[in-house]
Amino acid sequence: MVATEKVRQNIMENIYDLAILGAGPAGICAAIYATRAKLNTIWLDKKFVQGGQIVDTYEVDNYPGLPGITGLDLGEAMAGHAEKLGMKPQREPVRSIETEHGIKVIRTKKNEYRARAVIIACGATHRHLGIPGEEELSGMGVSYCATCDAAFFQDRTVVVVGGGNVAVEDAILLSRTCKKVYLVHRRDELRAEKILQESLFACKNVELIWDSIPLSIEGTDKVEALKIRNKKTQEESFIETDGVFIAVGIVPGTEKFKDLVKLDEAGYIVAGEDGITSEPGIFAAGDIRTKNLRQVVTAVADGANAVASAQRYLLDK
Repeated sequence: MVATEKVRQNIMENIYDLAILGAGPAGICAAIYATRAKLNTIWLDKKFVQGGQIVDTYEVDNYPGLPGITGLDLGEAMAGHAEKLGMKPQREPVRSIETEHGIKVIRTKKNEYRARAVIIACGATHRHLGIPGEEELSGMGVSYCATCDAAFFQDRTVVVVGGGNVAVEDAILLSRTCKKVYLVHRRDELRAEKILQESLFACKNVELIWDSIPLSIEGTDKVEALKIRNKKTQEESFIETDGVFIAVGIVPGTEKFKDLVKLDEAGYIVAGEDGITSEPGIFAAGDIRTKNLRQVVTAVADGANAVASAQRYLLDK
């Protein structure tokens, strides 16, 4: 049966060819590619605004061809591209996915959808500190991505919070352009790999603040200081800074899929660049999958690759 006949049969049986879950950059790109491939597609997302994490980013300066664009504008531009092709996500949080006789059953609070293939692009969220000033100053000096925002703090003073690989890598990266970098860690030793620690200790403009926890981020229209407390002495103090980079972990949105596909120790869906997971017909794209670099540009690439893999899967069925 040729591909167009399969699509026609799926519509008659009220079974979608493809379900896309999530409307961040990976999900939007998947929707664009699926529409252009003429796949009968259902697209679901839990948020009113498409774009995922980028809509909370004040400025995106590393997406090719669009330097200095705001995260909200980039998200709207991507979503507008999909809408121009006739695709808009339905606002329905997904509760579960099950496989019944080879068909994927996606259940939301109000509806049940059936599809032959599914792309999970629900993303991940940066773990927050939950302290005063964090949300209020997000995008105004508070950042969760040094790769994205380091250029905005050239020759300035910044603080990195965390002690794992990402925090140390962020501090090293920032030390190359910033005047001064403080690394605040709640313990008296780092959890990062030894080779990264050696590189960090070689950075002359990095100062480590041990045994300390952040209490609040101070400032009105921008970050001005980080208030901390030493866990051993209980002494409180302020670090004057232009920016606070929070690197205390990322939480992938995989809780509802843990019994469906294989996850790694950190909770990410195990999948390569092709998006293929341990469950036939289920594909993963964007920050939710195992990968080395989580950026907008890698997310959109994932969306395209996942659709290509889904097409091959559907043709083989």
